[in-house]
Amino acid sequence: MQNADMKAMLASAALALSSLAAPAVAASFPDKPVTILVPFVPGGSSDITARSIAPEVSKLLKQTFVIENKPGANGAIAAQTLQKANPDGYTMMVGSIGTFSINQALYRTLPYNPTEDFTYLTQAVRNPNVLVASPNLGVKDVAGLIARARAQPDKVSYASSGTGSSDHLSAVLFRQKTGTTGVDVPYRGGAAAITDLMGSQVDVSFQNLGAVLTHIKSGKLQALAVTGEKRTPDLPDVPTMAEAGIKDMVVYSWQGFAVPKGTPASTVKTLSDALRRAMQVAQVKTSLQGLGFEVVGNSPEEFTAFQRQEVKRWTDVIRQSGIQLE
Repeated sequence: MQNADMKAMLASAALALSSLAAPAVAASFPDKPVTILVPFVPGGSSDITARSIAPEVSKLLKQTFVIENKPGANGAIAAQTLQKANPDGYTMMVGSIGTFSINQALYRTLPYNPTEDFTYLTQAVRNPNVLVASPNLGVKDVAGLIARARAQPDKVSYASSGTGSSDHLSAVLFRQKTGTTGVDVPYRGGAAAITDLMGSQVDVSFQNLGAVLTHIKSGKLQALAVTGEKRTPDLPDVPTMAEAGIKDMVVYSWQGFAVPKGTPASTVKTLSDALRRAMQVAQVKTSLQGLGFEVVGNSPEEFTAFQRQEVKRWTDVIRQSGIQLE
């Protein structure tokens, strides 16, 4: 056999072997540990979401999923890490409404673009905010709060976990919808805001349901309305904003999973499917619901469309309010 013929046969065989091996390599994902970035400190909603779901995903995919907390800059430090990560599926992130939507409108300069830099896997969970008042304020419902705000312009104080947080922007949206004014009092986290609210040092706040539920039930806070589409089973006697007369004010705080833009479609599907299956496991679902979360578990396409809707919505609210951070 001529050398040229031998070389041609060897090349042909190598090509055939490589074409057979390619699907096997793709199908092996993940074949090493996967890192889940959390943009905030341990104990918050993003961290709880990651730690509740990761063990079951690990079982389903037979691989270790490591939680890495990278707090700072309202989620921007972890988001930048995700942005710069190799788009191979081995680095993913659990982000919040702030990290994935509000920040895009809130900051004059943002080192990442939530819409352009990530591929979205699934919106994992959501929960409504609840408008709560200090028990010493003497306000029992939304109508009473509006009356107080109109009688005393720029006097009612709204506590929040920080400028640009969902609780802060819920208050901004509420005042836009009701034509009232007030004073924003941002704290460095929700716990301090809730403490001062219970101590009557501030008047009202839109807080995440899970964070204040026990205080409402103990009588330390007065619940005026929830921002969900319907009443929450945890507070069946508390009306929705719509029932209280405030239309178009459905607000949820939410958490979702994303990977860097450019991650292969097959990897995106593997991760998304595993995450969604994990959230439907009875123990995981019950645990999340017990923490006040509503499990969503939508598709990458649905989450992507939702993320863009949220960016537009909060961009409109922020521009009308004139809020802008550097």
